[in-house]
Amino acid sequence: MTKSSTAAPAGPEPRFEPHPTPRSAAGMTAPAEGPLVTDPRLRLFVYLLLMSAMFMATLDNQIVSTALPTIVGEFGELERFGWVGSAYLLTTSAVMPLYGKLGDLFGRKYVIMAAIAIFTLGSLVCGLAVSMDTLIAARVLQALGGGGIMVSIFSINADLFEPRERARYQSYSSLVLMESGALGPVLGGTLSDLFGWRSIFLVNLPIGIAVLIGLAFLLPYRKPDRKPKIDYAGAILLAGAVASIVFWADSGQIFGSLISWESLAVVAFGALCAVGWVLVERRAPEPVVPLSLFSKPTINLLLVISLVSGAIGIGSVNYIALYLQTTTGLSPSMAGLLFVATTGGIAFGSIAAGRLIARTGRYKPFSIASTALGVISLGIFSFLHAGTPLIFIALVMLLQGFGVGIGQQVPVIGVQNAASRADVGAATGTVTLTRMGGAAIAISIYGAIVSSGLTHVQIALPGGVDFRNLTPEGLAALPDAARALVANAYSEAFVPLFLTASGMMVIGLICALLLPNIRLPREGEGKVADASLQPAEA
Repeated sequence: MTKSSTAAPAGPEPRFEPHPTPRSAAGMTAPAEGPLVTDPRLRLFVYLLLMSAMFMATLDNQIVSTALPTIVGEFGELERFGWVGSAYLLTTSAVMPLYGKLGDLFGRKYVIMAAIAIFTLGSLVCGLAVSMDTLIAARVLQALGGGGIMVSIFSINADLFEPRERARYQSYSSLVLMESGALGPVLGGTLSDLFGWRSIFLVNLPIGIAVLIGLAFLLPYRKPDRKPKIDYAGAILLAGAVASIVFWADSGQIFGSLISWESLAVVAFGALCAVGWVLVERRAPEPVVPLSLFSKPTINLLLVISLVSGAIGIGSVNYIALYLQTTTGLSPSMAGLLFVATTGGIAFGSIAAGRLIARTGRYKPFSIASTALGVISLGIFSFLHAGTPLIFIALVMLLQGFGVGIGQQVPVIGVQNAASRADVGAATGTVTLTRMGGAAIAISIYGAIVSSGLTHVQIALPGGVDFRNLTPEGLAALPDAARALVANAYSEAFVPLFLTASGMMVIGLICALLLPNIRLPREGEGKVADASLQPAEA
């Protein structure tokens, strides 16, 4: 066991887990590779290029949401409104694992450049769309690239930085994700008003072209030491299984119920694809997602934590915004302003955790603290009632944001460290996919809970208006007594939602407590440890 030179704290000593190193075909240990870019200034510039690509891709879905009413006003076809977003999400989720594997097989430089090129081309086609159908098709093309950008960036980070340094830069990546979520609706509305809705897509062109040129000249190409062989059957079956999960999560709005026969048919198709995928991957020489990843308890625990963190960190945002507007009477803009507490907590927690993980090499305590704060903050939300002072709600949102921030980089860092170098891309794609899947499933669960809680509530309003269809402006215009009744109805409907979300975090907390007490290697430690430990695995 590797011991630190400083005094160890009480309790079990953290176990040193080096980055597993693959063997060559001859059975000898492959030499450990250093950082992809050795010059610190050039490495920082490459990282900034990657963050620009991430900002462009993650901003897109947020920026589009604000302009959708304008698009519907021009093209009509309101019944296809939801597919502009759903088509993008379905395609993105389906291709994420494939991009991770392609990076492992062919090298990450040309894979991420292809993803950015496809996304940029898709943005151009979106901007030139002439109907709702062509826009939806263009969004699918755009997503074929967008699904690979984030996965490839996280995988390249593993090549650029040693595990501890990576924790610090991963926190900056989290800030980029947060900023895109906060700025997207504002930019979407502004660009749409000033230059028309097509500008929200065409603005990606100069960014994408600039990033492509920068990566072409500055990002080195590291050729993998393996013979590329694409597992087409596994890729198709996995895409079918993943797309079925995401599609089922949205089927409540499409088919009217998550348990309608159409929705259950989607589940059955996904289950068949999943079974077929497992059977194919057992025999594939280069599986899209190696089943050996799931033989490691650390990776399995982190994937569950990632699933739960997606359900809370992404899936709950829209419903907390709805809760604020219906129970406090806040306008959408004021409710958005209150989210500064959440984003501030995420920013502070993410930066602080990144620096501490880089210094100590331990990520387990931050996962425990993150999930525990999630249990507490969501539990407090379940006790709030209509009329609760806004300052108290803001403090709870700050607490929840801090909890999300200190733990959101842990699954990526932990899985990348536990996976072999040859499978870093596939592992990164898997952990990113679980986070997106957790969000998609949770959104459907939350929607079903709130709808069920309001189904049997009857409130007599002037003009016979159904209170469930009231806009925030309509709610604010109601008499005080009627507004209080509506606020109380929503407050009671949200109690089981917050309790369910808190229960999800309990599952995450249990998994965090079960994580082995691992210490990430310092720069140079992994190389020595890999050489000494690898023969023992023969």
